[in-house]
Amino acid sequence: MKSRVLLELHYLPCLEYFSCLMQFDQVILDAQESYTRQTYRNRCRVLTANKVDVLTIPVKNRGEGSSIREVRIDYEQDWFRRHWGCLQSAYGKSPFFEHYSPGFEQIYRKKIPFLFDFNFELLTLCLQYVGISTQLTYTLSPPLADTSLIDARFMINAKKKASGSVFYSSYPYQQTFGNDFVANMSIVDLLFNKGPESRLVLSRSIPPSESQNEQSPTDIR
Repeated sequence: MKSRVLLELHYLPCLEYFSCLMQFDQVILDAQESYTRQTYRNRCRVLTANKVDVLTIPVKNRGEGSSIREVRIDYEQDWFRRHWGCLQSAYGKSPFFEHYSPGFEQIYRKKIPFLFDFNFELLTLCLQYVGISTQLTYTLSPPLADTSLIDARFMINAKKKASGSVFYSSYPYQQTFGNDFVANMSIVDLLFNKGPESRLVLSRSIPPSESQNEQSPTDIR
Protein backbone atom coordinates (compact mmCIF):
# COMPACT_ATOMS: atom_id res chain seq x y z
CA MET A 1 0.00 0.00 0.00
CA LYS A 2 1.15 3.54 -0.72
CA SER A 3 2.37 5.43 2.32
CA ARG A 4 0.43 8.70 1.92
CA VAL A 5 -3.27 9.48 1.72
CA LEU A 6 -5.24 12.63 0.91
CA LEU A 7 -8.41 13.18 2.97
CA GLU A 8 -10.90 15.88 3.81
CA LEU A 9 -11.12 16.99 7.45
CA HIS A 10 -14.06 15.71 9.51
CA TYR A 11 -15.62 16.66 12.86
CA LEU A 12 -14.80 14.04 15.51
CA PRO A 13 -14.32 11.49 12.72
CA CYS A 14 -15.86 8.04 12.56
CA LEU A 15 -13.90 4.83 13.08
CA GLU A 16 -13.65 4.27 9.34
CA TYR A 17 -11.67 7.51 9.10
CA PHE A 18 -9.23 6.41 11.79
CA SER A 19 -8.79 2.90 10.46
CA CYS A 20 -7.96 4.55 7.14
CA LEU A 21 -5.31 6.92 8.42
CA MET A 22 -3.72 4.17 10.53
CA GLN A 23 -2.78 2.42 7.30
CA PHE A 24 -0.58 5.26 6.05
CA ASP A 25 2.62 6.94 7.17
CA GLN A 26 1.36 10.41 6.28
CA VAL A 27 -2.11 11.94 6.09
CA ILE A 28 -2.53 15.08 4.00
CA LEU A 29 -5.71 17.08 4.58
CA ASP A 30 -7.18 19.08 1.71
CA ALA A 31 -7.45 22.61 3.11
CA GLN A 32 -8.66 24.19 -0.12
CA GLU A 33 -11.58 21.93 -1.00
CA SER A 34 -15.08 23.31 -1.47
CA TYR A 35 -17.33 23.05 1.56
CA THR A 36 -20.11 20.51 1.10
CA ARG A 37 -23.25 20.46 3.26
CA GLN A 38 -24.68 17.42 5.03
CA THR A 39 -21.32 15.69 5.35
CA TYR A 40 -18.97 14.63 8.14
CA ARG A 41 -17.18 17.98 7.84
CA ASN A 42 -19.50 19.46 10.45
CA ARG A 43 -21.34 16.43 11.87
CA CYS A 44 -20.65 13.25 13.78
CA ARG A 45 -22.65 10.26 15.04
CA VAL A 46 -22.80 9.19 18.69
CA LEU A 47 -24.70 6.40 20.44
CA THR A 48 -27.22 7.51 23.06
CA ALA A 49 -29.64 5.56 25.23
CA ASN A 50 -32.41 5.59 22.63
CA LYS A 51 -30.79 6.01 19.24
CA VAL A 52 -27.86 7.09 17.14
CA ASP A 53 -27.74 10.87 17.48
CA VAL A 54 -26.24 13.18 14.86
CA LEU A 55 -24.44 16.24 16.24
CA THR A 56 -24.16 19.07 13.73
CA ILE A 57 -22.06 22.23 14.04
CA PRO A 58 -23.94 25.22 12.58
CA VAL A 59 -21.88 27.36 10.22
CA LYS A 60 -22.39 30.93 9.01
CA ASN A 61 -21.38 30.82 5.35
CA ARG A 62 -22.71 27.54 4.05
CA GLY A 63 -22.79 28.29 0.38
CA GLU A 64 -21.76 25.38 -1.78
CA GLY A 65 -18.36 26.09 -3.29
CA SER A 66 -16.96 28.08 -0.36
CA SER A 67 -13.44 27.07 0.59
CA ILE A 68 -13.42 24.92 3.71
CA ARG A 69 -10.88 27.31 5.26
CA GLU A 70 -13.37 30.17 4.97
CA VAL A 71 -16.26 28.46 6.76
CA ARG A 72 -16.96 30.03 10.15
CA ILE A 73 -18.69 28.33 13.07
CA ASP A 74 -21.93 30.02 14.14
CA TYR A 75 -21.53 30.64 17.86
CA GLU A 76 -24.72 32.70 17.95
CA GLN A 77 -26.48 29.36 18.12
CA ASP A 78 -26.11 27.51 21.42
CA TRP A 79 -24.83 24.32 19.80
CA PHE A 80 -22.03 23.78 22.33
CA ARG A 81 -24.57 23.17 25.12
CA ARG A 82 -26.40 20.67 22.92
CA HIS A 83 -23.24 18.80 21.85
CA TRP A 84 -21.57 18.70 25.24
CA GLY A 85 -24.82 17.80 26.99
CA CYS A 86 -25.31 14.94 24.56
CA LEU A 87 -21.78 13.64 25.11
CA GLN A 88 -22.21 13.82 28.88
CA SER A 89 -25.55 12.04 28.71
CA ALA A 90 -24.30 9.37 26.30
CA TYR A 91 -20.88 8.71 27.81
CA GLY A 92 -20.82 10.24 31.29
CA LYS A 93 -20.91 6.77 32.87
CA SER A 94 -18.49 5.23 30.37
CA PRO A 95 -15.21 3.91 31.85
CA PHE A 96 -12.94 6.58 30.36
CA PHE A 97 -15.14 9.68 30.03
CA GLU A 98 -13.62 11.45 33.02
CA HIS A 99 -10.13 10.71 31.75
CA TYR A 100 -10.54 12.07 28.22
CA SER A 101 -13.39 14.59 28.38
CA PRO A 102 -11.40 17.53 29.88
CA GLY A 103 -9.20 17.69 26.77
CA PHE A 104 -12.22 17.85 24.49
CA GLU A 105 -14.01 20.40 26.65
CA GLN A 106 -10.98 22.66 26.64
CA ILE A 107 -11.01 22.81 22.84
CA TYR A 108 -14.77 23.42 22.70
CA ARG A 109 -14.52 26.33 25.12
CA LYS A 110 -11.89 28.08 23.00
CA LYS A 111 -14.62 29.05 20.52
CA ILE A 112 -12.28 28.63 17.58
CA PRO A 113 -13.75 30.76 14.75
CA PHE A 114 -13.14 28.53 11.73
CA LEU A 115 -14.50 25.01 11.27
CA PHE A 116 -11.29 23.70 9.71
CA ASP A 117 -9.12 24.89 12.59
CA PHE A 118 -11.58 23.54 15.16
CA ASN A 119 -11.68 20.12 13.50
CA PHE A 120 -7.90 20.06 13.15
CA GLU A 121 -7.38 20.61 16.89
CA LEU A 122 -9.89 17.89 17.73
CA LEU A 123 -8.29 15.43 15.30
CA THR A 124 -4.83 16.15 16.69
CA LEU A 125 -6.11 15.47 20.21
CA CYS A 126 -7.81 12.23 19.14
CA LEU A 127 -4.63 10.98 17.49
CA GLN A 128 -2.76 11.70 20.72
CA TYR A 129 -5.35 9.88 22.83
CA VAL A 130 -5.49 6.84 20.55
CA GLY A 131 -1.71 6.71 20.26
CA ILE A 132 -1.49 7.01 16.47
CA SER A 133 1.80 8.45 15.26
CA THR A 134 0.78 9.00 11.63
CA GLN A 135 2.18 12.31 10.38
CA LEU A 136 -0.64 14.84 9.92
CA THR A 137 -0.35 17.85 7.65
CA TYR A 138 -2.54 19.86 5.28
CA THR A 139 -2.14 21.43 1.89
CA LEU A 140 -3.72 24.29 -0.06
CA SER A 141 -2.64 22.70 -3.31
CA PRO A 142 -2.92 18.90 -3.57
CA PRO A 143 -0.06 17.45 -5.66
CA LEU A 144 -2.28 16.03 -8.39
CA ALA A 145 0.60 14.56 -10.36
CA ASP A 146 2.01 12.61 -7.40
CA THR A 147 1.28 8.94 -8.06
CA SER A 148 2.54 7.94 -4.59
CA LEU A 149 -0.47 9.63 -2.99
CA ILE A 150 -3.80 7.84 -2.54
CA ASP A 151 -6.80 10.11 -3.10
CA ALA A 152 -9.40 8.99 -0.54
CA ARG A 153 -11.44 12.19 -0.51
CA PHE A 154 -15.20 11.56 -0.51
CA MET A 155 -14.71 7.83 0.12
CA ILE A 156 -15.72 8.22 3.78
CA ASN A 157 -19.03 10.03 3.90
CA ALA A 158 -22.26 10.25 5.87
CA LYS A 159 -24.43 8.95 3.02
CA LYS A 160 -22.40 5.83 2.30
CA LYS A 161 -22.55 2.66 4.37
CA ALA A 162 -19.22 1.62 5.85
CA SER A 163 -19.97 -2.07 5.36
CA GLY A 164 -18.35 -2.03 1.92
CA SER A 165 -15.46 0.19 2.94
CA VAL A 166 -11.95 -0.30 1.58
CA PHE A 167 -10.55 0.88 4.90
CA TYR A 168 -12.89 -0.45 7.60
CA SER A 169 -14.38 -3.73 8.75
CA SER A 170 -16.20 -3.29 12.05
CA TYR A 171 -14.72 -5.00 15.10
CA PRO A 172 -17.28 -5.09 17.95
CA TYR A 173 -16.45 -3.69 21.39
CA GLN A 174 -18.53 -3.07 24.52
CA GLN A 175 -20.58 0.11 24.12
CA THR A 176 -22.44 2.04 26.80
CA PHE A 177 -25.96 1.23 25.64
CA GLY A 178 -27.66 -1.88 24.35
CA ASN A 179 -26.50 -5.37 23.52
CA ASP A 180 -26.32 -4.92 19.75
CA PHE A 181 -23.09 -3.37 18.52
CA VAL A 182 -23.51 -0.22 16.41
CA ALA A 183 -20.57 0.15 14.04
CA ASN A 184 -18.68 3.20 12.85
CA MET A 185 -19.63 5.72 15.48
CA SER A 186 -17.52 8.79 16.19
CA ILE A 187 -14.07 8.14 17.63
CA VAL A 188 -15.33 9.45 21.00
CA ASP A 189 -17.58 6.40 21.32
CA LEU A 190 -14.53 4.16 21.15
CA LEU A 191 -12.29 6.35 23.32
CA PHE A 192 -14.79 6.79 26.15
CA ASN A 193 -15.61 3.07 26.20
CA LYS A 194 -12.25 1.41 25.55
CA GLY A 195 -9.61 3.98 26.48
CA PRO A 196 -6.08 2.61 25.98
CA GLU A 197 -7.47 -0.34 24.04
CA SER A 198 -8.85 1.95 21.32
CA ARG A 199 -5.81 1.54 19.09
CA LEU A 200 -6.08 -2.24 19.25
CA VAL A 201 -9.76 -2.13 18.27
CA LEU A 202 -8.93 0.12 15.31
CA SER A 203 -6.11 -2.19 14.24
CA ARG A 204 -8.55 -5.09 14.23
CA SER A 205 -10.98 -2.99 12.18
CA ILE A 206 -8.61 -2.82 9.23
CA PRO A 207 -9.77 -5.20 6.45
CA PRO A 208 -7.43 -7.95 5.22
CA SER A 209 -5.00 -6.81 2.56
CA GLU A 210 -6.65 -9.10 0.02
CA SER A 211 -9.90 -7.15 0.34
CA GLN A 212 -8.07 -3.87 -0.10
CA ASN A 213 -6.35 -5.12 -3.22
CA GLU A 214 -9.70 -6.03 -4.76
CA GLN A 215 -11.18 -2.59 -4.06
CA SER A 216 -8.14 -0.34 -4.11
CA PRO A 217 -8.83 3.41 -4.07
CA THR A 218 -7.93 5.52 -7.07
CA ASP A 219 -4.49 7.07 -7.29
CA ILE A 220 -4.21 10.77 -7.99
CA ARG A 221 -3.14 11.25 -11.57
